[in-house]
Amino acid sequence: MLVFWKQRLVMLAVPKTGTSAYEAALAPHASMTVLDPPELKHAPVYRYNRFFRPMFEKMGCEHMDVLAVIREPVSWLGSWYRYRQRAFLNGKPTSTAGMDFDTFVQAYCQVDRPPFANVGSQSKFVEPRPNGTAVSHFFRYEDQAALIGFLEERLGVTLDLPKSNVSPRANLDLHPGTEDNLRRKYAADFELWHRAGPPR
Repeated sequence: MLVFWKQRLVMLAVPKTGTSAYEAALAPHASMTVLDPPELKHAPVYRYNRFFRPMFEKMGCEHMDVLAVIREPVSWLGSWYRYRQRAFLNGKPTSTAGMDFDTFVQAYCQVDRPPFANVGSQSKFVEPRPNGTAVSHFFRYEDQAALIGFLEERLGVTLDLPKSNVSPRANLDLHPGTEDNLRRKYAADFELWHRAGPPR
């Protein structure tokens, strides 16, 4: 999470949406960078409302705009699957080594997900609370130009993004039935991604 106090902007770190690169590029310009623990670095909206917003309000800031990047859901799951193929997870319950992507997505769609497929949901991450803040600005991960343009204008900076936290390549083919099941069970995630795109 990045906080830009003077510009009244908070950038949430939605997992697997390229936020590590933005952290590296924007940290020198941020008033606050939350990098650890992961539960705070990747604080969803409800945790932002619980821990951060009250603190900002006590410091005299009645409103902060909140920005979140949303990735196409199949691609987002693909990034999790590839990340969990890395050797440092071998032998752990969260590893996807030796597993194809279709099996991973089938497990993700189960009511009780196994540890390797328990990766949350983008729509739940940004879900607003009745008494709290909602996300002000959504951007698609796939439209980096729009996100960069917004940040450069809002923050008065020029961005040069490094590549960061890149997962290994893998086959991300899905059987039609698996994808249909995913789209049905996680329709809110697909709807959110469509809503995050143009027009602006």
